Amino acid sequence: MAAHLKKRVYEEFSKVSQQVTLEEAPAKKLRLTKPSKSAALHIDLCKASSPTDALQYLLSFARKPVEAESVEGVVRILLEHYYKESDNSVRLKIASLLGLLSKTQGFTPDSIVDDAINILNNEKSHQVLAQLLDTLLIIGTQLPDKTAVIQRLIDVACKHLSSTYFGVRNKCLQLLGCLGTVDMPLGKETDAAPGAQTSPVRDVQSLISDYFQDQDPRVRTAAIKAMLQLHEREMKIQQIIYNQACKLLSDDYEQVRSAAVQMVWVLSQLYPESIVPIPSSNEEIRLVDDSFGKICHMVSDGSWVVRVQAAKLLGSMHQVSPHFLEQTLDKKLMSDLRRKRTAHERAKELYASGEFSSGRRWADDAPKEKVDTTGVNLIDSGACGAFVHGLEDEMYEVRIAAVEALCSLAQSSSSFAEKCLDFLVDMFNDEIEEVRLQSIHVLRQISTHITLREDQLDTVLAVLEDKSRDIREALHELLCYTNVSTKECIQLALLELLKNLTKYPTDRNSVWKCLKFLGARHPTLVLPIVPELLSTHPYFDTPEPDMDDPAYIAVLVLVFNAAQTCPTMPALFSDHTFRHYAYLRDSLSHLVPHLRLPGRKQAASLEPSGVGSGSLDSAHNFLQDSLIRVSALQNLETPGAQDLLEFTIRDLQRLGELQTELAGSADFCATYLRCQLLLTKALQEKLWTMAVPLCLKQNAKVSTAARQILDETYKLEFLYSGLETQQIATIHNVRLQAKALQLILTARSKRGVDHVLGICEKFLQDVESFQRLFMAELPHFQDSFVEKLLELMPRLTACKPHDLVKIFQTTLRQSRFIHLKLPEQIHRASATIIEPTGESDNALRFTSGLVVALDIDATLEHVQDPQTTVKVQVLYPDGQSHIIHPKPGDFRTPGPGRVRLITQVYLSHSAWTEACQIEVRLLLAYSTSSCKLYVSKPAWNESMDGLPTNESSIEGTINLSKPVKVFIMPKPARR
Repeated sequence: MAAHLKKRVYEEFSKVSQQVTLEEAPAKKLRLTKPSKSAALHIDLCKASSPTDALQYLLSFARKPVEAESVEGVVRILLEHYYKESDNSVRLKIASLLGLLSKTQGFTPDSIVDDAINILNNEKSHQVLAQLLDTLLIIGTQLPDKTAVIQRLIDVACKHLSSTYFGVRNKCLQLLGCLGTVDMPLGKETDAAPGAQTSPVRDVQSLISDYFQDQDPRVRTAAIKAMLQLHEREMKIQQIIYNQACKLLSDDYEQVRSAAVQMVWVLSQLYPESIVPIPSSNEEIRLVDDSFGKICHMVSDGSWVVRVQAAKLLGSMHQVSPHFLEQTLDKKLMSDLRRKRTAHERAKELYASGEFSSGRRWADDAPKEKVDTTGVNLIDSGACGAFVHGLEDEMYEVRIAAVEALCSLAQSSSSFAEKCLDFLVDMFNDEIEEVRLQSIHVLRQISTHITLREDQLDTVLAVLEDKSRDIREALHELLCYTNVSTKECIQLALLELLKNLTKYPTDRNSVWKCLKFLGARHPTLVLPIVPELLSTHPYFDTPEPDMDDPAYIAVLVLVFNAAQTCPTMPALFSDHTFRHYAYLRDSLSHLVPHLRLPGRKQAASLEPSGVGSGSLDSAHNFLQDSLIRVSALQNLETPGAQDLLEFTIRDLQRLGELQTELAGSADFCATYLRCQLLLTKALQEKLWTMAVPLCLKQNAKVSTAARQILDETYKLEFLYSGLETQQIATIHNVRLQAKALQLILTARSKRGVDHVLGICEKFLQDVESFQRLFMAELPHFQDSFVEKLLELMPRLTACKPHDLVKIFQTTLRQSRFIHLKLPEQIHRASATIIEPTGESDNALRFTSGLVVALDIDATLEHVQDPQTTVKVQVLYPDGQSHIIHPKPGDFRTPGPGRVRLITQVYLSHSAWTEACQIEVRLLLAYSTSSCKLYVSKPAWNESMDGLPTNESSIEGTINLSKPVKVFIMPKPARR
């Protein structure tokens, strides 16, 4: 019994002692650390049983990002394994990784220069040696200020220039081109190319030029590119390189000739007025003229890549002499580019030969002006007619390059533009659509220098039969800015445009616009044919034409625009023509100008008076005066302040309607002032002094105003282009005020601390984001809402949600009105749907469950990045809404600031009992992610993944165009 009690006491004592031990034992602290990349790499390389396994481990490691603090350890592991490795492929991969790791942000690559040079000096494999030189090049570009390191790398490159492997010599030349300088000595005697002389201390350009004659064409190409790299680094290339570069134009290899053409062009831009001798003669010529002739000769090169490059470079040589320029349009050598002997020189030669006139033949001693074909040519005969060869080339890329070069040269020389006109017009008949389109664009750019003859106009108008809509519209654009010579040309153009209108009715707006400019540019040519165009007779009344005829409207647009600057033309109009003018002036005001018609009060009253009839300067002054008048308001709650805002908004809206040049600026200011007016009215509502259950109606009203202000701020930011940072910051300030208003309403109407706390935290994040993005603009926001919040930010982070709401409400009511500073030019993004017109009552019928294609044709103005932001919305009668993303190929760019959208939208729905209308409109999608800060990928890992790290998502849409209604009728399927 005693033994049993003793055992139980021992067990109880053991339990108590264990409890005391557990309670007294301190908790162990755990330290969480990231696994070491260098240790993991070392373990993997040690596990490798063969070079293939080691290479696989290195390839998998290259796909993973490496932090800056781990780079040095990883580099040491790679270098340690490099010394042990005998396989060339593994060492090659290690050398590649060393170069990629040296690009990592926060890592100083000069710490591995010694190791890299050491392993390079001991390396025997040519491929690994080339990769190590590439690594040294990467390190050198990361350390442009370390002169001593750069000098060491240059010495290493000079030492290995004598390598027998072309890849090593290529990398050495590339390193010299990227890191070499003019005043940098290249050390002691260096090995040059075979047959080249050496010097104790050499210039980097002379050393590189020695390899222009290397036996390997890849090395010759690398040498020329290294010299071009020196030029890109703003080092002036010596003129003595010119003769060597000219010799390389006849090289057997395409890459060498291509680089040599670029080299010759660079020297022609550096030394245009230098005088160079003509080979095998005593004549001299300007370097720019000589290089122009040599590049012209390369337009007939055997490689189409070289021909394209030569044609493009010709277009940038604007300093060439006019007679050399004109020779490019004639395959025969002109007489003024041959060296002719004077009569004195011929007489001297005759005297030296001992032959004298015998007098038996008539005028046998008369001076002869016959050109000696064996004389000295100032330009190579193979270079004659360079543009003729280029425009007739079998490759369309060469033809396009030649057309663009002609355009560039013709823009700077009106005489050359007239001479090349026939050649450009002939290109309208090219078999490739892209060439035809580019030719039309080019002729449009030089239209100020040319006047089309009737035969040329006939060739141009033949393109109107083209099935391509882009070609036809480009030609309409060309005719808008082209001058013609006779009234027959006007008749011919009008006839062909009317044929175009009949064959392609969808071109209606483009044809009308073309005739508007054609009439305005040629009033004196239109005047003699007005009776014929309007079918009027001096004695007999003629029937009144149909105003629904698009062809008759086209004729009227031509005549009315010509009459704007021809005061004698309205006397030829009949009575119904005046009535038609009044109708078109109202319905097509953008095509029909204001005319001062004698005795026609209704016509005179069409032009609004006041600001709209003044000049652009007066309208701009009116805009500035309106903003100054509003800026005098310090507090919008003072009596009369809101009335002044409403009047100013009304005036600005009217100003935008009257002056299209200022429409963007006026609408932008009016929208901003409307936001301020809505905010002021919302803060003056009675709900702020009443209990929540007693002001439900006012709550809904203020909530609607806050939502409207937010929508308007998104329009201000994304619908207008040309804004400066200060304007964007002002918009964000108003947006924060609207969000604060929504937050206060939510806190008043909903119970629950958690919900309000989440909204407050999100709002404080927006305030911090504002401070981070617009730190430089904060001095312009004195006594503003956002400045007061930033001053209270340390206090706000510790407040309770309800205290935060009270502070927001007080700050919102005490904040000052921020005045808007107007930038130079603001454009408002807009869109106009041309097709469908919405005027047809014929329904599109299709079987339910299937699809029908609806053609969309729209013009976009001042839309930034339309391929990603413009969407098509289809709204069905039952409330369904579909958003379609057009393809990038559906967007065309006919002119600066204008984009054409031609696409198809597929419609589908269940069966209906009768036809109903759908609404089609264009939307502008926006995302505020552009204001967020992104974390970029490691520089050394960029090549491993071609996908973007962040993809912007659509946060909202803005109406870009007016809706167009289209009748559709889904029919039930037949059974």
